[in-house]
Amino acid sequence: MTAFLVIIVILLFGISVWQMNRIFQLAKTKPLHHPDIATDKDNNQQGYLMMGFLAFIYILTIVSFWLWYDTLLPESGSEHGSKIDNLMLISMIIIFFVGIVTQAILHYFAFIYRGNKVERATFYADNDKLEFIWTIIPVIVLAGLIIYGLFTWTDIMNVDKDDDPLIVELYAQQFNWKARYGGNDNTLGEANVRLIEGVNQLGVDPADPNGQDDKIVTELHLPVGRKVLIKMRSQDVLHSAYMPHFRAQMNCVPGMITQFAFTPTITTADMRMNDHIVEKVANINNIRKDKSEALIANGEEALEPYEFDYVLLCNKICGISHYNMQMKIIVESEEDYKAWLAEQPTLAEQLSK
Repeated sequence: MTAFLVIIVILLFGISVWQMNRIFQLAKTKPLHHPDIATDKDNNQQGYLMMGFLAFIYILTIVSFWLWYDTLLPESGSEHGSKIDNLMLISMIIIFFVGIVTQAILHYFAFIYRGNKVERATFYADNDKLEFIWTIIPVIVLAGLIIYGLFTWTDIMNVDKDDDPLIVELYAQQFNWKARYGGNDNTLGEANVRLIEGVNQLGVDPADPNGQDDKIVTELHLPVGRKVLIKMRSQDVLHSAYMPHFRAQMNCVPGMITQFAFTPTITTADMRMNDHIVEKVANINNIRKDKSEALIANGEEALEPYEFDYVLLCNKICGISHYNMQMKIIVESEEDYKAWLAEQPTLAEQLSK
């Protein structure tokens, strides 16, 4: 391996020397008909190529939206999600508008002012009016987006005590998630990684009365229509709790507690009936069916049919199994949620075994 790296370094050094020599050669003054001097034919060719590339990127953008629009997320399953979607939509409209206009101007100017031996370019040392225009317009647009984003973020992050949120802890570790509920009192017990031992995998303080009825699970259940305050910890490295269907994401930082609150508005069962989800699930299962036929032909087991579920993902590259760090989320009625929670053992019951 060391010899291979040495060879790579030598090759890169050789390429660098060659490129530097090429730069020096290009910088030298050359006679008019030197092969390195562009001709009118070369300039015209490059100008038309610029216009062709402009058409290419426009066509590519249109085709991409046409073919893969269905890979976008469905409607948000949380109360604040529409605000996030509106902010994203406004940002994308501005970005696409500016991109389309600036690319058109850039390529048109490259074409119309392509090299010509008869005409010479006019040099402007500066132009105060133009500099003011292309400085003040982005400042105003960006300031508007930032202010709008800050108000949106503040509305989302502010948790009113009168909301009586359900408090849930998400615990991240390479490469899985665990959730902890506060039991009947909706109060989480104190926890510390130094207390992790045996079944007490989250390091809940056994001496804290609030922790005795805590319930640790590997599947997240949330009642629809009730605000949920999720507190997050990490045992090892930086993770990111990402719940795309709720438009929610927050980093899980070792040594500190972060939090994010949202209100689920659509149950899992109802989201499965969403037209967008129905179409996407059917497409995935068609792909799985084709792959299953090939697997069966090779004597292997067929793939299980896919069924939509809300999901919690890690959105930070946290190690070799990062791609598989996920947890199923079920949004259900308050009655179903309470019935499920009642079936889960408390920490005290687990420690007594």
